[in-house]
Amino acid sequence: MTEPPSSRPILVVDDDPDIREAVREVLEFDGHQVVLKANGREALDALPHLPEPCLVLLDMMMPVMDGAAFLQHFRRIPAYNTIPVILCTASIHAPPPGAQGLLGKPFELDALLALIQEHCR
Repeated sequence: MTEPPSSRPILVVDDDPDIREAVREVLEFDGHQVVLKANGREALDALPHLPEPCLVLLDMMMPVMDGAAFLQHFRRIPAYNTIPVILCTASIHAPPPGAQGLLGKPFELDALLALIQEHCR
């Protein structure tokens, strides 16, 4: 028997609206709450108004504020030091400091759901 999803949302930060919506559909179908943001600045600005996420799925290459800049700012906030960040990108092959994993684009839904199972149950 699988555990129920976390009551905490998953924060998805990606500039591609099609990817954001596809990830939202899959994760909501799996029973998760999802918050979508189009870039790192939007995500940082929204954090004080959101419940603490169980996980951040973060694209690296975005306009306004990219994933690397978001990650630096995010990790400076003590309340968010333990929240896992998984990079969703085709541009790097190893997670930088501050990230707990890497999901290469394009990714398989099974790989995404396995990460969610690991971090948000």
